Amino acid sequence: MKIAIEAQRIFRPNKHGMDFVALETIRELQKREDGNKYYVIVAPGEDRCLEESSNLSIIELKCPTYPLWEQVALPWIVRHLKVDILHCTSNTAPIYSPVPLVLTLHDIIYLEPRQHRSPSFYQEMGRYYRRMVVPRILKKCKKIITVSLFECNRIREKMNISTNRIVAIYNGYSTHFYPMEVIDTHVIHQYIPKEDYLFFLGNTDPKKNTARVLQAYNLYLQQSATKRPLLIADLKEEYIDNLLQQEGIDCLKPYLYYPGYIANHDLSTLYNAAFAFLYPSLRESFGIPMIEAMACGTPVIIGNISAMPEVAGTGVLAVDPYKPEEIADALLKLETDDVFYQQQKEYGLLRAKHFSWKKTADELVKLYQSLL
Repeated sequence: MKIAIEAQRIFRPNKHGMDFVALETIRELQKREDGNKYYVIVAPGEDRCLEESSNLSIIELKCPTYPLWEQVALPWIVRHLKVDILHCTSNTAPIYSPVPLVLTLHDIIYLEPRQHRSPSFYQEMGRYYRRMVVPRILKKCKKIITVSLFECNRIREKMNISTNRIVAIYNGYSTHFYPMEVIDTHVIHQYIPKEDYLFFLGNTDPKKNTARVLQAYNLYLQQSATKRPLLIADLKEEYIDNLLQQEGIDCLKPYLYYPGYIANHDLSTLYNAAFAFLYPSLRESFGIPMIEAMACGTPVIIGNISAMPEVAGTGVLAVDPYKPEEIADALLKLETDDVFYQQQKEYGLLRAKHFSWKKTADELVKLYQSLL
């Protein structure tokens, strides 16, 4: 088969969740000798993280805006390549596709009610674009892929999609996430001056629950004898300051470290050096970071809603993410119960073995073949 894969953002330097899912899956497809020819269609960028091979060609498309890139340039090049299938990997796709369309729909959070707007203009514009495009393209998709059974059922019921048109294929995690015998302190000290900290991977999206995590951290500091600092990824100081002032907990500031974006190749070291990883999100369709932390042997605290319990399994430390006191109590239990802490480390290492990008690619190829 000749398969076009849209991976528009994978060459940008600051990649996020969906970018890594597309990139790691493509790398696994490239390793296979299945007779398929893959055409990966991207926008130009500085991080050329993928190379061509006998079974994979990279097509770079320039366009002034994302909607034009996706709705005009992408269908044009797909028609020119004369492929059998177009697979769009990041929630949206052309409203008109000249060939059968497969869509990876990671979630439909942008179609659900929310309490307040995102402070990011870019995220707001992306939300409106998806709300406009996704309901139109779902009717035209040959197959829809999502990343958990929770999200599969959510999409099927919300969008009235028949069971045979949507399938769940779990994400994986990269092999550089593993327990390190020796931790590079130079990497750690680029982000935080000491080891054995608490780690929170947040951003400005309200679903990441940053305000309640900070409330929980305040409760933790009041009761902890150790008072571990908190490393916060992907948030700027101004945003954190506003939250601290809003919640009346400015006293936390000396305990917080907020380096902004953290490169993916440094994350494994930071997970390994952390005492615990906080992921009490309000809504996740999968939650790759919690699996990455587990694979590094770091205990995680997750929200007990959406897809997180499904993915992390029954032995994980799960809390009500709407209750800061439960998050704080979970941290204190890890800190004061050495046996429980070790059990969480061991459980996480075992659970992470259920997931890999190879498994993801294997399932994807079966799906492609089913469309012949």
